[in-house]
Amino acid sequence: MRVVELPPDTHMGAVHLTVASLVRSLDYYEQAIGLRVHRRDDDQAALGTGGPDLLVLHEQAGARPSRGFCGLFHFALLVPERADLAAWLVHAAREQVALTGLSDHFVSEAIYLQDPDDHGIEIYSDRPRAVWEGEVAERMTTLPLDTNDLVAELGDPAASTFEALAPGTRMGHVHLRVASVPEATAFYRDVLGFELMASYGAQAAFLGAGGYHHHLGANTWQSAGAPPAPPDRATLRGATVCLPDPEAREALTARVADAGGELELLDGGAVLVRDPSGNPLILR
Repeated sequence: MRVVELPPDTHMGAVHLTVASLVRSLDYYEQAIGLRVHRRDDDQAALGTGGPDLLVLHEQAGARPSRGFCGLFHFALLVPERADLAAWLVHAAREQVALTGLSDHFVSEAIYLQDPDDHGIEIYSDRPRAVWEGEVAERMTTLPLDTNDLVAELGDPAASTFEALAPGTRMGHVHLRVASVPEATAFYRDVLGFELMASYGAQAAFLGAGGYHHHLGANTWQSAGAPPAPPDRATLRGATVCLPDPEAREALTARVADAGGELELLDGGAVLVRDPSGNPLILR
């Protein structure tokens, strides 16, 4: 039974990733995805849409994709309006951006792709909360996306222009590959305080704060059928959980410490912790 609870305005922040070539990744994220570079130095760059950082890339020459290992399954960029998702899809078609999936999840409509380092990406828009609130566990699903209906949101798609992802785009959720979904659920629900919104047994769990359909996903999905191995080839450097104030962060880190978790202090008062599969979380 869940005995702790996160503040309802808890949300996800920047995702930190390792990439093999910063130049290659920046070209992809600027041209294909539509993010903007907020700042850059020799081996690191932060990207977003002009507000908070959404993605921080760290170059490591020779880094290999982490397929088969615990780590990032995908990060999900939530655009403000359905029309913004439609405009991005038209852009992807014009520029021949390779996609890996298009799905209707009832709670949201989503487009999936992979970056040059094989990091999973989702770009999505939410359906109105009144549509799905209280029904996430029963109704969240995966169906084919009605792309014709989505693009019709634009009126005249041929006249649609795209320069960048819409201002106000935020990190909606992060999905992680884990070694054990029950262990991950116990950590994210009973220690951190996320609410279990939907569960698919040993295969996947979706957890959120403030009644949101999910801020975090945990799954063991692998093409070979075996659970992921520990993250000894980690490319995920940290998924950020943003708390509303220092007091909430201190309470959360105290719960992690009481549960036997190790804490690493970072700049600005942030704290790095790890879930039972070794996936790093930045509590900010």
